[in-house]
Amino acid sequence: MRIVKIFDTTLRDGEQSPGASMNVAEKLRLAEQLARLGVDIIEAGFAIASPGDFEAIKTIGNEVEGPVICSLARAKEEDIKRAWESLKDAPRRRIHTFHSTSDIHLKYQFRISREEALKRSVDMVRFAKSFVDDVEFSPMDATRTDIGYLCEVIEAVIEAGAVTVNIPDTVGYSIPGEFGAMIKTLRDRVKNIDKAVISVHCHNDLGLSTSNSLSAVLNGAGQVECTVNGIGERAGNCSMEEVVMALRTRRDLFNADTNINTEEIMRSSRLVTKITGMSVQPNKAIVGANAFAHESGIHQDGLLKEKSTYEIIRPETIGLHKTKFVLGKHSGRHAFRTRLDELGYTLSDEEVNSAFYRFKKLADQKKEIYDEDIEALVSEEFTTAPEIYSLTGLSVSSGTDQKPAATLKLKVNGELIEKTGHGDGPVDAVFRAITLITGAKSRLLRYEVKAITGGTDALGEVVCSLEEGDRSVSGHGADTDIIIASAKAYINALNKLAARKK
Repeated sequence: MRIVKIFDTTLRDGEQSPGASMNVAEKLRLAEQLARLGVDIIEAGFAIASPGDFEAIKTIGNEVEGPVICSLARAKEEDIKRAWESLKDAPRRRIHTFHSTSDIHLKYQFRISREEALKRSVDMVRFAKSFVDDVEFSPMDATRTDIGYLCEVIEAVIEAGAVTVNIPDTVGYSIPGEFGAMIKTLRDRVKNIDKAVISVHCHNDLGLSTSNSLSAVLNGAGQVECTVNGIGERAGNCSMEEVVMALRTRRDLFNADTNINTEEIMRSSRLVTKITGMSVQPNKAIVGANAFAHESGIHQDGLLKEKSTYEIIRPETIGLHKTKFVLGKHSGRHAFRTRLDELGYTLSDEEVNSAFYRFKKLADQKKEIYDEDIEALVSEEFTTAPEIYSLTGLSVSSGTDQKPAATLKLKVNGELIEKTGHGDGPVDAVFRAITLITGAKSRLLRYEVKAITGGTDALGEVVCSLEEGDRSVSGHGADTDIIIASAKAYINALNKLAARKK
């Protein structure tokens, strides 16, 4: 089984997404994660583009071990020299130079002939080769380039010393059958193609970047250029996680794999989201929030019996802990009863049927049913949950010249306890005081405030979502004083956690 190299350009092409700019420290942090992920090449930036890019490439080359570190350079001497200066201390380095080859680019953007473009490409590959052995060349806008001329350029740059030739679908124009045929044509018609690795760099303007890349692999490509979460210019690039998991899942078809440690995929995805602020859509393949979430009762029933019925990838493979069953109006009795068991409720068939009927009525009104909703359904009909913690007193001090503090009185199993907490703000101080009294080890997942009525005397409602171990709950509190409402919501959530433990 052959290994397809993963050339990660998140730090270069991915950063070109509007709003995704990264500083040197952020680039270094992400490069270290990409090394843990196991990518073969990191395109760390475009050295001549800015002092920040130059510094990032240099820093990554000095500090990140494992992958080849690459800098992009136009087919210009000053670009290539700058790329070399940024890479010269890196133990494994590559210069990636490029020049347009399509008639539309040559005529309207560069205003030069095919012959001149060919000469520049060859001369600059030779120039880059004088600095490093590992030179990659890209004929920009290859998919709109005359195929005969493209073959001529590829053969010439390989002869000049390029060891990787990248075929970019720069504007996301091609479709899979067409793109795969282009790669096959290059393999058949370029005499010295065996002396270089064929790479592909596909953009997602028609939503086909991953499909095009996989078609290229089927036709002999040995390297795929991609980004984490598929970020990049315009509609983005080929998604690293998609192409990697397609190859891993369908090794029977591709007879190929990668060196990627797939258990680092989710961690990498979340880090890119955190650094760039670009959220992943919920239904995004592999890393979306819904990628391993199931609501359909038929699917849930099958998964509870055998995971492979409706999951072609185990969530653990990409670094997730488990499949997520979303309980909603499409869920079935099997999934509902399983969740009751997980929550610690042992009900008779008759009780389950009664609770399931009420669950379905509620599901018609809500998009998603949470654990506390199920507990409420069961508790209202079959059980009563005691209140462990109750608020009896609260005073808060805060201002521009003092550290916020909250003195809280709680009854804990009938015993009155008073503590004072300090925090970054009055709500934080209240929560810290509650934690001092209860010893809670839960983590605050969400804090949401909304006005129930209008006006400055509006009744405010607060929702606090807490997580402890594998349990998560939401607490609610309402009051005209939003600080008191916050305390009530936090305590309400803690009471739910305590009841669930019992």
